[in-house]
Amino acid sequence: MKVPFLDLKAQYASIKDEIADALQQVLDNTAFAGGPFVERFEKDFASFCQCEFAIGVGSGTAALWMVLLSMEIGPGDEVITAPNTFIATAEAISFCGAKPVFVDVDEQTYNINPDLIEDVITPKTKAIIPVHLFGKMADIDPIMEIARAHKLLVIEDACQAHGAEYKGRRAGSIGDAGCFSFYPGKNLGAYGEAGAIVTNNAELADKLRMFRDHGQEKKYYHSMIGWNARMDGFQGAVLSVKLKYLVEWNEARRKNAQLYNSLLANLDSVITPEEADYSKHVYHIYAIRTRTRNAIIKALAEKDIFCGIHYPIPIHLQDAYEFLDNKKGSFPVAERCAEEFVSLPMYAELSENQIKSVCYEIKSFLEVRV
Repeated sequence: MKVPFLDLKAQYASIKDEIADALQQVLDNTAFAGGPFVERFEKDFASFCQCEFAIGVGSGTAALWMVLLSMEIGPGDEVITAPNTFIATAEAISFCGAKPVFVDVDEQTYNINPDLIEDVITPKTKAIIPVHLFGKMADIDPIMEIARAHKLLVIEDACQAHGAEYKGRRAGSIGDAGCFSFYPGKNLGAYGEAGAIVTNNAELADKLRMFRDHGQEKKYYHSMIGWNARMDGFQGAVLSVKLKYLVEWNEARRKNAQLYNSLLANLDSVITPEEADYSKHVYHIYAIRTRTRNAIIKALAEKDIFCGIHYPIPIHLQDAYEFLDNKKGSFPVAERCAEEFVSLPMYAELSENQIKSVCYEIKSFLEVRV
């Protein structure tokens, strides 16, 4: 049975008419850059995230970068984060002129280990960016306690965690700000590039709105040096349609993950993802761990089942960050995970038979190797 890693067409087919109507409204109103469709989405998304404000921007990367700049983090400053994330997290820090400082991750959650954070805090440390990897929130209460004790800012990288929860609180609502990506493959994905920042800080929200629009308080009156980082009207309209279904789609992902877990249980050579008792995982990525990763991916591909790897090289071992002088072995848990992760097909429309087919082929492959 053919099982794509991601099937955006299946989701589109289920909301095709609503999307067409939403896009036509944007065309009819010629509201292409920012405007009422973005504003409507911002209001609804802020409410969804249990926050006062949401600011739509051009991408998740822009969201992270803009928040750091708006918090006046720059050259000479340090920002703590995890090494097993997409490089955008570190890029945003670097493009502010600050230095990313990595902390290893927890073996069970794959998120930043709060117990290791205080060891790397220095007088230059200004913020912590916990990454809610794969759709599961980091253990954020102890992170917030550390941050408040050391007068540090906390920026949640929630780019993979739309609707995830920590003790009943939604991703993005706990730190000083939360950043989201709406890249098409995300749980809440645009039809192009888009992102958002959520916060309860009115002053920060105002600053971000100006920053994304060339620092304009009103047209041609520039209160600050800003940038062009507006969200398109088309993306605001699409996201408003899709936001209505996000809870339903997340529950479908959770149900799919439970089926994967049950079918892959008791396999000695496979570690399935855990859901911490404090979290509600939304499974942007369903990543298992196995020491036979490359062979499994190859065997499944031969059966028309397609997988991914998130992420094969931790940031501290990327050539781009060689200048930080972090050697192999610096963050052993993150490195071990990077060598073992296999991302299985995961989306709301994935059928029970497709999941059973994936698991059957994994078991068949492992039985042959015994």
